[in-house]
Amino acid sequence: MPRTGKKKARPSKKSFSIFDEDERPKDEVGRRKIKRQYEELLGIRIEKLRGRILNRERIDKTVEGIYFICVACKKVCHNLDEGLVEDPENTKNTCNPCAKGGDGGKEKGRAA
Repeated sequence: MPRTGKKKARPSKKSFSIFDEDERPKDEVGRRKIKRQYEELLGIRIEKLRGRILNRERIDKTVEGIYFICVACKKVCHNLDEGLVEDPENTKNTCNPCAKGGDGGKEKGRAA
């Protein structure tokens, strides 16, 4: 009897594996939500913490996700979305658009 219960549990897991194909968009949506939560939670302290790493997460065995505040645009960023130019001292971490000198963040950072 318990074996049939386990077999019933396995097909339900397989039904969830169908959604694994769309895993990347769900991850991006999840990261956007977490970024908003960080911005709301930190509030005015973003200015004080800019350039620093907020959190590291293990996505799988080889990929590490890093939430950080860009020193130039003062936004909460993720290395898989915006990219990361990491500072060894962890005080001047920058997202790729700002590091390349594009319009993306430096102008917004100056305006704020």
